[in-house]
Amino acid sequence: MLATDADALMTPDQAVLLRQLAIDAYEPDAFAERLTRGEAELRIAMLRAKLKRIGEPPHTL
Repeated sequence: MLATDADALMTPDQAVLLRQLAIDAYEPDAFAERLTRGEAELRIAMLRAKLKRIGEPPHTL
């Protein structure tokens, strides 16, 4: 069975973005080193939605 891009490990850019979003959203457990690209994409979307709902990240206050 061939692996799709979504099944490959997350990209370095995804890792950097996810780590920062997890910190900004006060959800450090949302970041994990061995996520697939698809899992990372889903978590990034979830954290962006949360931050949009609660306003700007704390570093912009």
